Amino acid sequence: MRSALKWAGGKKRVIGDIMKVLPVKGKKRLVEPFVGGGSVFLNIDFDEYLLIDMNKDLISLFNIIKNQSAEFILDAEKYFNGDNNHSEKYYDLRKQFNESNDSYERSVLFLYLNRHGYNGLCRYNKSGGYNVPFGRYKHPYFPKAEIEFFSQKAQRATFIQGDFETAFSQIKSDDVIYCDPPYSPINRTANFTAYAGNSFTDQDQIRLVACAEKAKKQGVPTLISNHHVEFTRELYKNADKRELFQVQRSISPKAKGRVKVKEVLALYK
Repeated sequence: MRSALKWAGGKKRVIGDIMKVLPVKGKKRLVEPFVGGGSVFLNIDFDEYLLIDMNKDLISLFNIIKNQSAEFILDAEKYFNGDNNHSEKYYDLRKQFNESNDSYERSVLFLYLNRHGYNGLCRYNKSGGYNVPFGRYKHPYFPKAEIEFFSQKAQRATFIQGDFETAFSQIKSDDVIYCDPPYSPINRTANFTAYAGNSFTDQDQIRLVACAEKAKKQGVPTLISNHHVEFTRELYKNADKRELFQVQRSISPKAKGRVKVKEVLALYK
């Protein structure tokens, strides 16, 4: 099942690669410290889920879909029509979103902005303002079926906004952890790891590995995704298992910019 959100770096296409490495035997709960668009949670079956993300708007949206999906669908679908699918209206609604303090209104507008904005990006400026440009799609898709499926599956999930260490602080012996952090850049001079208005640094990547190593000592395995670059080769050198695979990058608007890049799955168990 697809996520209700367009999400840069979403993992739907590589669920099979993840499942080949993720140790699921005897595990009842999947913990995701970087839930993102939710593709892994939606496509892997566990009794329970603990899903964390730094993005307050994302977690608020997920909790609203979990608890009041029918109302949300009615209100969100109103924005998916031709009158709202032009740049002037998009920027008006983006401004309304940025000025709103109402979590429900922000969630409805967050879905609109996500489906009408550029290529699944989720980006904020230093002041916390959502600043993704208009995407210019002919007919933005309203993900009604995806929202309904998400709401059903979310009844087994707990969504919490916070730093990834929040997830590691709550692990239990029958958990397995999958981490999809903002990736280490392929080009060190062009770092695009801005995440929910914050920068995810090399030190954060190192801190994540320290959490994984601590969880391993507690008997809880952790699988981490990332670009396979010089920094991550060194970072994950002590992992118990490393699997490489290639993915198609699709952020570029030009076909020639959509190249295959190597990714790594590093397992600590």
